[in-house]
Amino acid sequence: MDAWVWWVIAAAALAGVEVLTLDLIFIMLAGGSLAAAGVAGADGHISLQVAVAIVVAVAGLGLLRPVAMRHLRTTPEIRTGVEALVGQEALVLSDVGPHEGRVKLAGEVWSARSYDGASTYAAGQTIAVLKIEGATALVG
Repeated sequence: MDAWVWWVIAAAALAGVEVLTLDLIFIMLAGGSLAAAGVAGADGHISLQVAVAIVVAVAGLGLLRPVAMRHLRTTPEIRTGVEALVGQEALVLSDVGPHEGRVKLAGEVWSARSYDGASTYAAGQTIAVLKIEGATALVG
């Protein structure tokens, strides 16, 4: 059997191990094996095949794996409950001032007051929710 076939078999085996471990180490080794298969297919000497396999695998482990792991571990910020309402737009139902008012927010009627404690907003305006304190939306 040609040398490139052995390299492809090794790459497939390493990829299979990666499926079981999911740590992105064996897939980098499989990439090195595939690169060596390319060199073997071009009739490269065995020492060149091994050197290419090592260089590609080490480069993958040192450069690609840390970036990939960082992306896999980063979870998107998911806001739930009242935190999800911050940044939403609300419709002013009754004038909102420093001390009182009513807004329609996410289909619900909320008590509201101005965030800065000085502004007033007339009924019918659309305003942004800047913060939620208890059952009161602070708007601006």
